[in-house]
Amino acid sequence: MSLWYVRIIFLLLCTLSGYAVSQHRPELINGGVYGVMIGFGLGGLLIAIDHMLKGFSLRAFSAATFGMFLGTLLATLIDHNNLFAYTNDESRWVIRLGLFLAFGYLGMVLALRSNKDDFSFIIPYVRFKAQHEPENLLVLDTSVIIDGRILDLIESRFVDGIIVVPRFVLKELQTVADLSDPVRRSRGRRGLEMLSRLQKNPKLHVRIHEADLPEEADVDAKLVRLARNLGARLFTTDYNLGKVAELQQVACVNLAELSNALRPAIAPGDILTLRLAREGKEKGQALAYLNDGTMVVVNHAHHLIGQVVQVQVISLRQTGAGVIIFAEVKDTVHTSVLSEAV
Repeated sequence: MSLWYVRIIFLLLCTLSGYAVSQHRPELINGGVYGVMIGFGLGGLLIAIDHMLKGFSLRAFSAATFGMFLGTLLATLIDHNNLFAYTNDESRWVIRLGLFLAFGYLGMVLALRSNKDDFSFIIPYVRFKAQHEPENLLVLDTSVIIDGRILDLIESRFVDGIIVVPRFVLKELQTVADLSDPVRRSRGRRGLEMLSRLQKNPKLHVRIHEADLPEEADVDAKLVRLARNLGARLFTTDYNLGKVAELQQVACVNLAELSNALRPAIAPGDILTLRLAREGKEKGQALAYLNDGTMVVVNHAHHLIGQVVQVQVISLRQTGAGVIIFAEVKDTVHTSVLSEAV
């Protein structure tokens, strides 16, 4: 059920309650019209407050309540220490009101700024989470599921934790898999296949999260908010999504950036064995590609396209799309060598 349906039903109940009070307790509300207006206004006020607090999680609410309790306790101790014993009743009331408002507010603010370790220090041996729950939750987006490398990372134990796949991500994969475009349809089906492999792996714990977060307009915003609410790490290959998560202080791992960081360092003078794939832009050039997709431009090798050759790196150029390697032919390797290696 959509959250707005619940709000509309709540607003109707508040309106009916206001009318009922005006009929049964006319000394409180005189007239049915006033009862309807008061009930509708109260319900609308609560819905407005709910809408303003849409990014306020249950964990934050618990922390704010605890902080307000500590602030109120401190204000009560100050109020009962006879510092204001010689003030009159009106001044005493104003002082007490100021104390409770000030310390209640400060307690809430300090609690919201604190983390779970701060609470553990204040209340030893008490944790605000179940001890049997694993600490690592991994929220996967559509791009990282289609990419598939996350499965290798988890199976190799480089990444550990519970895999969380939101229901709206699963729907997005199903939508892509049903498209008429053959390329995108193939990507969607690959994503569903990878998700099936994750679920069938007995060493992995995959959880389909049912939260839909209808307040958020697009899937990226839903992913960031869900990861923030769960205290999870978001895994993606989308550069823009990673930056949005970073701006909202959500832990995010971009597998594309991780792959670039783990790319083997290549320096001028290194010898590479490559198959020349096609001709380059300049006359006489041929292009080859490393396993990670890095383009290698080989000079004076146009006549060797389709063959496997040894090349020597002469320079590297950093571009916005990555690194381009420039090389010269060192030696020609017979094609059968490659077939035997494969």
